[in-house]
Amino acid sequence: MDTPEIKTVKAFNDAITAGDAELMASLMAEDHTFIDAQGTVVVGIEKMTEGWKGFFRMFPDYKNEFEINGNMVAAFGTASGTYNGNRGLVPENKIKMPSAWKAIVENGKIKLWQVYADWTEGSRIIEEDGKAGL
Repeated sequence: MDTPEIKTVKAFNDAITAGDAELMASLMAEDHTFIDAQGTVVVGIEKMTEGWKGFFRMFPDYKNEFEINGNMVAAFGTASGTYNGNRGLVPENKIKMPSAWKAIVENGKIKLWQVYADWTEGSRIIEEDGKAGL
């Protein structure tokens, strides 16, 4: 049986898969903190809502697929999406990487969403795409 915390994390991830930054914002705590795979920290609903909107423009089919283990809100799986760069949404721009997420839920809202992933392949694809536009 899912705990309320796990239900919140699943709802947040469903909003990510739907590319719905506004729904994500409704699930964020006022002092929401996001930490990306490179360790960049962003605090605040407004900054993160705009950040997610930009990310979804870059990766319109982005999704996380994960399983949640036990009552600890840590998830493990894959993150994938197609980079919408100079070449557009072509198979060469598809990124898929093993990933993990850590979430802290307080009062039914996501206080922390932290991503652990190796973006080496993604960075290579974005760089190659940039060269294609020259």
